[in-house]
Amino acid sequence: MGGVRTTERERVPKQDRSRATRQRLLEAAVACLAERGWAGSTVAVVAERAGVSRGAAQHHFPTREDLFTAAVEYVSEERSLALRALFPDGAADRRAVVSALVDLYTGPLFRAALHLWVAASDEEPLRPRVTELEARVGRETHRIAVDLLRADESRPGVRETVQGLLDMARGLGLANLLTDDTARRERVVAQWAALLEEALG
Repeated sequence: MGGVRTTERERVPKQDRSRATRQRLLEAAVACLAERGWAGSTVAVVAERAGVSRGAAQHHFPTREDLFTAAVEYVSEERSLALRALFPDGAADRRAVVSALVDLYTGPLFRAALHLWVAASDEEPLRPRVTELEARVGRETHRIAVDLLRADESRPGVRETVQGLLDMARGLGLANLLTDDTARRERVVAQWAALLEEALG
Protein backbone atom coordinates (compact mmCIF):
# COMPACT_ATOMS: atom_id res chain seq x y z
CA MET A 1 0.00 0.00 0.00
CA GLY A 2 2.76 2.42 1.01
CA GLY A 3 4.59 1.59 -2.23
CA VAL A 4 1.58 2.64 -4.32
CA ARG A 5 1.37 6.00 -2.58
CA THR A 6 5.09 6.60 -3.21
CA THR A 7 4.63 5.78 -6.90
CA GLU A 8 1.72 8.22 -7.15
CA ARG A 9 3.76 10.95 -5.46
CA GLU A 10 6.61 10.36 -7.91
CA ARG A 11 4.30 10.31 -10.91
CA VAL A 12 2.76 13.74 -10.32
CA PRO A 13 6.04 15.68 -10.41
CA LYS A 14 7.07 13.71 -13.54
CA GLN A 15 3.78 14.66 -15.23
CA ASP A 16 4.32 18.27 -14.18
CA ARG A 17 7.84 18.21 -15.62
CA SER A 18 6.55 16.70 -18.86
CA ARG A 19 3.83 19.36 -19.11
CA ALA A 20 6.36 22.13 -18.40
CA THR A 21 8.73 20.74 -21.07
CA ARG A 22 5.90 20.60 -23.60
CA GLN A 23 4.89 24.19 -22.81
CA ARG A 24 8.49 25.44 -23.15
CA LEU A 25 8.75 23.71 -26.54
CA LEU A 26 5.48 25.23 -27.77
CA GLU A 27 6.44 28.75 -26.69
CA ALA A 28 9.95 28.38 -28.15
CA ALA A 29 8.45 27.11 -31.43
CA VAL A 30 6.24 30.19 -31.81
CA ALA A 31 9.16 32.51 -30.99
CA CYS A 32 11.43 30.74 -33.52
CA LEU A 33 8.78 30.77 -36.22
CA ALA A 34 8.13 34.48 -35.65
CA GLU A 35 11.85 35.36 -35.73
CA ARG A 36 13.31 32.89 -38.24
CA GLY A 37 10.39 31.83 -40.44
CA TRP A 38 9.67 28.25 -41.50
CA ALA A 39 13.02 27.66 -43.22
CA GLY A 40 15.01 28.68 -40.14
CA SER A 41 12.85 26.85 -37.61
CA THR A 42 13.75 23.22 -37.05
CA VAL A 43 13.02 20.88 -34.15
CA ALA A 44 16.70 21.10 -33.15
CA VAL A 45 16.63 24.92 -33.07
CA VAL A 46 13.44 24.91 -30.99
CA ALA A 47 14.78 22.26 -28.60
CA GLU A 48 17.93 24.30 -28.01
CA ARG A 49 15.93 27.47 -27.38
CA ALA A 50 13.63 25.60 -24.98
CA GLY A 51 16.62 24.13 -23.15
CA VAL A 52 15.69 20.51 -23.81
CA SER A 53 17.29 17.70 -25.81
CA ARG A 54 16.23 17.03 -29.37
CA GLY A 55 15.16 13.55 -28.25
CA ALA A 56 12.86 15.04 -25.61
CA ALA A 57 11.38 17.38 -28.22
CA GLN A 58 10.71 14.48 -30.60
CA HIS A 59 9.17 12.46 -27.77
CA HIS A 60 6.53 15.18 -27.40
CA PHE A 61 6.29 16.05 -31.12
CA PRO A 62 7.40 13.29 -33.51
CA THR A 63 7.45 15.59 -36.56
CA ARG A 64 8.22 19.20 -37.32
CA GLU A 65 4.62 19.66 -38.53
CA ASP A 66 3.33 18.30 -35.20
CA LEU A 67 5.43 20.78 -33.27
CA PHE A 68 4.60 23.94 -35.18
CA THR A 69 0.87 23.36 -35.69
CA ALA A 70 0.56 22.46 -31.98
CA ALA A 71 2.54 25.58 -31.07
CA VAL A 72 0.34 27.98 -33.02
CA GLU A 73 -2.80 26.26 -31.70
CA TYR A 74 -1.56 26.40 -28.09
CA VAL A 75 -0.66 30.08 -28.20
CA SER A 76 -3.90 30.91 -30.03
CA GLU A 77 -5.86 29.23 -27.22
CA GLU A 78 -3.86 31.16 -24.62
CA ARG A 79 -4.60 34.42 -26.45
CA SER A 80 -8.31 33.56 -26.62
CA LEU A 81 -8.40 32.97 -22.86
CA ALA A 82 -6.53 36.23 -22.26
CA LEU A 83 -8.94 38.12 -24.53
CA ARG A 84 -11.97 36.81 -22.65
CA ALA A 85 -10.24 37.60 -19.34
CA LEU A 86 -9.88 41.27 -20.41
CA PHE A 87 -13.68 41.57 -20.47
CA PRO A 88 -14.91 39.08 -17.83
CA ASP A 89 -18.46 40.49 -17.70
CA GLY A 90 -18.67 40.97 -21.48
CA ALA A 91 -20.10 44.48 -21.06
CA ALA A 92 -17.12 46.45 -22.32
CA ASP A 93 -17.04 49.54 -24.47
CA ARG A 94 -17.07 48.41 -28.12
CA ARG A 95 -14.04 50.50 -29.02
CA ALA A 96 -12.02 48.67 -26.35
CA VAL A 97 -13.20 45.33 -27.78
CA VAL A 98 -12.30 46.34 -31.35
CA SER A 99 -8.87 47.48 -30.18
CA ALA A 100 -8.28 44.19 -28.32
CA LEU A 101 -9.38 42.15 -31.35
CA VAL A 102 -7.05 44.13 -33.62
CA ASP A 103 -4.21 43.52 -31.14
CA LEU A 104 -4.62 39.77 -31.76
CA TYR A 105 -3.18 40.36 -35.22
CA THR A 106 -0.03 42.17 -34.16
CA GLY A 107 2.91 40.64 -32.38
CA PRO A 108 4.78 37.33 -32.45
CA LEU A 109 1.79 34.97 -32.62
CA PHE A 110 0.41 36.54 -35.79
CA ARG A 111 3.90 36.65 -37.32
CA ALA A 112 4.42 32.95 -36.47
CA ALA A 113 1.01 31.99 -37.86
CA LEU A 114 1.73 33.93 -41.04
CA HIS A 115 5.00 32.02 -41.58
CA LEU A 116 3.08 28.78 -41.04
CA TRP A 117 0.43 29.81 -43.61
CA VAL A 118 3.09 30.68 -46.20
CA ALA A 119 4.92 27.38 -45.59
CA ALA A 120 1.62 25.49 -45.91
CA SER A 121 1.00 27.05 -49.31
CA ASP A 122 4.24 25.40 -50.54
CA GLU A 123 4.45 22.25 -48.40
CA GLU A 124 1.82 19.65 -49.25
CA PRO A 125 2.05 17.66 -45.96
CA LEU A 126 1.55 20.83 -43.91
CA ARG A 127 -1.36 22.33 -45.88
CA PRO A 128 -4.32 20.25 -44.61
CA ARG A 129 -3.16 20.59 -41.00
CA VAL A 130 -2.78 24.36 -41.19
CA THR A 131 -6.06 24.73 -43.11
CA GLU A 132 -7.90 22.79 -40.41
CA LEU A 133 -6.13 24.67 -37.61
CA GLU A 134 -6.88 28.05 -39.16
CA ALA A 135 -10.56 27.12 -39.55
CA ARG A 136 -10.78 26.15 -35.87
CA VAL A 137 -8.92 29.23 -34.63
CA GLY A 138 -11.02 31.42 -36.94
CA ARG A 139 -14.30 29.98 -35.63
CA GLU A 140 -13.21 30.50 -32.02
CA THR A 141 -12.07 34.08 -32.67
CA HIS A 142 -15.38 34.81 -34.40
CA ARG A 143 -17.33 33.37 -31.43
CA ILE A 144 -15.34 35.50 -28.99
CA ALA A 145 -15.87 38.62 -31.12
CA VAL A 146 -19.63 38.00 -31.29
CA ASP A 147 -19.82 37.54 -27.51
CA LEU A 148 -17.68 40.56 -26.62
CA LEU A 149 -19.41 42.85 -29.12
CA ARG A 150 -22.85 41.64 -27.96
CA ALA A 151 -23.70 41.06 -31.61
CA ASP A 152 -27.04 39.49 -32.51
CA GLU A 153 -26.22 37.24 -35.47
CA SER A 154 -29.90 36.51 -36.10
CA ARG A 155 -30.10 40.00 -37.64
CA PRO A 156 -29.24 40.22 -41.37
CA GLY A 157 -25.69 41.34 -42.07
CA VAL A 158 -24.42 41.12 -38.47
CA ARG A 159 -22.36 37.96 -39.03
CA GLU A 160 -20.73 39.52 -42.08
CA THR A 161 -20.07 42.75 -40.16
CA VAL A 162 -18.20 40.85 -37.43
CA GLN A 163 -16.30 38.82 -40.03
CA GLY A 164 -15.40 42.04 -41.86
CA LEU A 165 -13.97 43.42 -38.61
CA LEU A 166 -11.76 40.35 -38.19
CA ASP A 167 -10.64 40.49 -41.84
CA MET A 168 -9.82 44.17 -41.42
CA ALA A 169 -7.88 43.38 -38.22
CA ARG A 170 -5.84 40.77 -40.09
CA GLY A 171 -5.07 43.35 -42.79
CA LEU A 172 -3.89 45.82 -40.16
CA GLY A 173 -1.68 43.07 -38.74
CA LEU A 174 -0.12 42.52 -42.16
CA ALA A 175 0.52 46.27 -42.57
CA ASN A 176 2.21 46.31 -39.17
CA LEU A 177 4.73 43.62 -40.17
CA LEU A 178 6.80 46.06 -42.22
CA THR A 179 6.37 49.36 -40.39
CA ASP A 180 4.98 50.53 -37.07
CA ASP A 181 1.39 51.22 -38.06
CA THR A 182 0.15 52.30 -34.60
CA ALA A 183 -1.12 55.80 -35.45
CA ARG A 184 -3.11 54.72 -38.52
CA ARG A 185 -4.37 51.63 -36.69
CA GLU A 186 -5.79 53.77 -33.87
CA ARG A 187 -7.74 55.91 -36.35
CA VAL A 188 -9.08 52.83 -38.14
CA VAL A 189 -10.08 51.23 -34.81
CA ALA A 190 -11.99 54.38 -33.84
CA GLN A 191 -13.83 54.42 -37.17
CA TRP A 192 -14.68 50.70 -37.04
CA ALA A 193 -15.96 51.07 -33.47
CA ALA A 194 -18.27 53.86 -34.65
CA LEU A 195 -19.45 51.77 -37.62
CA LEU A 196 -20.11 48.81 -35.35
CA GLU A 197 -22.18 50.89 -32.94
CA GLU A 198 -24.36 51.86 -35.89
CA ALA A 199 -24.47 48.39 -37.47
CA LEU A 200 -24.94 46.35 -34.28
CA GLY A 201 -27.20 48.73 -32.41
